[in-house]
Amino acid sequence: MTRRATTEVAVLGAGVVGLAVAERLLAEGREVTLVDPGPPGMGASYGNAGTIADYAVAPVGTPEVLRNLPSLLFDRMSPLAIRRAALPSLAPWLLRFAKASLPGAAARNAQGIAALLQEAGPMWQDLAARVGGEAILQHRGCLYLYQTEAAFRAAGAEMAGRRALGVTVELLTAAELAALEPGLPPMAGAAFFPQAIFLDDPGRMMGLVAAHVRTRAELIPARAERLTRGPDGVTVEGPGLHLHARRVVIAAGAHSRALAAMAGDRVPLDTERGYHVEWDMAEPLLTRPSCPTARGFYLCPMAGRLRVAGTVELGGLTAPPSPHRIARLVEGARSLFPDLPETPDRDWMGFRPSLPDSLPVIGPSAGGAEVIHAFGHGHLGVTMAPATARIVADLLAGRAPHIDLSPVSPRRF
Repeated sequence: MTRRATTEVAVLGAGVVGLAVAERLLAEGREVTLVDPGPPGMGASYGNAGTIADYAVAPVGTPEVLRNLPSLLFDRMSPLAIRRAALPSLAPWLLRFAKASLPGAAARNAQGIAALLQEAGPMWQDLAARVGGEAILQHRGCLYLYQTEAAFRAAGAEMAGRRALGVTVELLTAAELAALEPGLPPMAGAAFFPQAIFLDDPGRMMGLVAAHVRTRAELIPARAERLTRGPDGVTVEGPGLHLHARRVVIAAGAHSRALAAMAGDRVPLDTERGYHVEWDMAEPLLTRPSCPTARGFYLCPMAGRLRVAGTVELGGLTAPPSPHRIARLVEGARSLFPDLPETPDRDWMGFRPSLPDSLPVIGPSAGGAEVIHAFGHGHLGVTMAPATARIVADLLAGRAPHIDLSPVSPRRF
């Protein structure tokens, strides 16, 4: 049965970005309807590493990654890999990624990311306070771990570049790291980001934001598949869905590309498949998120469990999980903590919306400002969600956004 309804603003997607946008618009007195076929916040927003990564100014594509791209992509166990069956469809995306990894482009992309990360921590503190989630925020910072002296020495130049973009970071010696995290095995050193905030239960936080939003907004459990502009707004349709809205916000994450095309913008959005494994435990093995940089995953001390999350696999929305990617996380975690059981208590795969330059798409569609794009945040959807919500609210209200939107324009491609 198709349900017909009307609303002022339809937000397509109820992941962390869609929820944050809805929360902000409701606070400004707008009527909002969310459209999502799944439970709010239970996709990539649930399965991430939980870090409000205000330090993550580096794009995925850099000159170093470009130099190593062939070996990275075709080594099944590398931190950045590709499903070979997906290579023909991914070829145009990979060409754009290579171009975005050149020195000048990578530097510009880092500046664009840094602008979106300004005040990420304070914005999340404000959002958490409004939804009753303050206790989920842990203010202990985050660590990058270096297992060799050469890697630790090389980190100095990289961290200088982050400082130039406004990141607060301290380099810790092996002894200083051991004092901070005695449960870790010996390391050569670490980069410590003291201002980073950690969600020790992302799923619970998503549930609180969703519950807060749903006290004043309707959620329609359907998939938006068609957008049709009319003289007084946009009609959104799909199986069992017929919704008329004055304004539409596309925040459907990895499922946004087709909707964006209907709104007038061809966006080279593709899908990263992210994984995590978890071991339940009463006492944490460490007290803050820590990333062994050579392995490309995060050790995350979640409430009642250790989550090991990360790596990048390019492979689309339809293929089943890759067992070897899960095995890689298990092997990497047990190399650091040998007492972990060989079999984790659970594993998970989710879809990240990925753009070649590591920047999201935020702004009015080419077909008109009645449709606003807010998708493509890659690894930083949780971190950037409140800032994206602020920008969308400003655009809908006719206010000038707080940052230059040209780096995230849908027409930059």
